[in-house]
Formats: sequence, C-alpha cells, structure tokens
Amino acid sequence: MGERDERGSSSVVIIGFALLVALLVAVVVDAGAAYIERQSLDSLADGAALYGADAAAEGRDVYTGGLGDHDLHLSVDVARAAVRDYLRLTRAYVEHPGLRVSVTVTGDRVVVKISARLVLPLRLPGGPGSPIVGAAGSAVVRPGG
Repeated sequence: MGERDERGSSSVVIIGFALLVALLVAVVVDAGAAYIERQSLDSLADGAALYGADAAAEGRDVYTGGLGDHDLHLSVDVARAAVRDYLRLTRAYVEHPGLRVSVTVTGDRVVVKISARLVLPLRLPGGPGSPIVGAAGSAVVRPGG
C-alpha cells in the first residue's frame, strides 16, 4: 500500500471548528441580549406596578388612619392610567418598540405584565427572528392601622 496524502485535511477541521465557535458566540450573544431585555422589562414592570398602586390609593387615608373595618379597593382606571404615564415618563415605549402592557387590579394588588419583541443582535439561521420577552411585577397596598 502506498502512503496516503493527508494534506488539506486539517483545513476541514479548522473550518469546522471556526464555524462551531462562531455558532457558540452567536448563541451566547443572543442569550445575553434576551437576558438583559428581560431584566429591563422586570424593572419596568415592578416600577409601573408600584407607581400604579400608589396612584390608585392616593387620596385614601390608608397611610395615617387605616381603613377601619373597610377593605381597600384600588381604582382600576387610575392604576392603568398611572402605569401608562410611568411607561411614558421612563421612555419605555421608545426603548422597547412594540411594548404591550396588561394591568389587573384585585383588591389591594396591582399586577403589571409587559412584553416586547426582541431584535436579536446575531440572528441564527433557522432561529427565531424576533422572540417575545415578557415580565410581570406586582405591588400591594397594605392599609395601616
């Protein structure tokens, strides 16, 4: 048997390794972008819920004298308006295009759910183009006595 000519076979291995590294970099960068977006939305949802709960309870004497035997019922319309104002003030609609908001009020709790489309920095072929990232925050107004 003669000797095999193996010249060029290392090029295939190097190219394959480079493609694997590029794929891993793209996955890590996209996962990092999704994580940062979710953290940002978490902060927005928490802040919006606090702002909405505070506004919905404003004018009620819950902080000084309590409610006595009455339950605290927050205003849904006031909470929703306050959440929209908060998101406008923080430029959330500009920084997160396509931002969607849901506000629910149950008794003394305001829950804010927000979501936005994420434009991935390094889009993988066959991967999601613009995944939706979401977060939720809630705030409770506890009447003092």
